[in-house]
Amino acid sequence: MTKMNAVGWFDIFVDDMDRAAGFYAEVFGAPLEPMGDPTGESQMMAFSADMDCYGAGGALSKTEHGRPGPGGTVVYFMVQDCAVQQDRVAQAGGTVIRPKFSIGEFGFVTLCQDTEGNIFGLNSMK
Repeated sequence: MTKMNAVGWFDIFVDDMDRAAGFYAEVFGAPLEPMGDPTGESQMMAFSADMDCYGAGGALSKTEHGRPGPGGTVVYFMVQDCAVQQDRVAQAGGTVIRPKFSIGEFGFVTLCQDTEGNIFGLNSMK
């Protein structure tokens, strides 16, 4: 049996695609790319991903089947130093919920809220 990672893809639900794509592009310093929705029911913008590399790819998704907001699953984005993206969150229109803090041997985390109300994390080893 082939071992696989637990997560293969993620969707972050949004109400305003332009606002949300602009927020994440500013925080991560890279634009999101339009992608076709295989079901034809959603508008989607993908984060930069190489499906042959370690980790999961994902997209912002505007659909009637899901709503943005806190209290659900938290997606953690891996970055070199979460303090860098943390500093970009407010200027991009989001909120830092919990500034960079240690999680011991697993590095550091920052918890943030995007322009749509979704909570997300930034994770780095330094």
